[in-house]
Amino acid sequence: MHLSYQHDLPRKEAFYKLYETTGWNSKYGFSQEQLHTAISNSYFMTCAYDGEQLVGFGRVISDGIYQTFIGDMIVHPDYQQQGIGKSILGSLVDQCRLDGIKWIQLTCAKGKMAFYHKYGFEARPADAPGMQMYL
Repeated sequence: MHLSYQHDLPRKEAFYKLYETTGWNSKYGFSQEQLHTAISNSYFMTCAYDGEQLVGFGRVISDGIYQTFIGDMIVHPDYQQQGIGKSILGSLVDQCRLDGIKWIQLTCAKGKMAFYHKYGFEARPADAPGMQMYL
């Protein structure tokens, strides 16, 4: 395994293939084009590659001042538990810190809260939970 990290937009086919490993798209049905457009509008991103294969991805969505979200933290199932998620998350947080951003929010997949706790994230208070709406 030869890992490298980049901050450029991945090829749309590569991102789609990685995104499909999460199972998230069974609910949304996004096309390759839609996902490529979505990640193209990111504030900052980090991609992990094993050679030419995209094996990890994370991005920051932000106004650059105070509304900042980490999204699409994905590590290919065959590459999990190898420090890739830690490296990607560290890169995203470091960029926010460098840019003077003071508050980072995220939602995490079921069972992944402990991962984010290890790196300083805290659960929102029970009396101030986030909300959502599916359209």
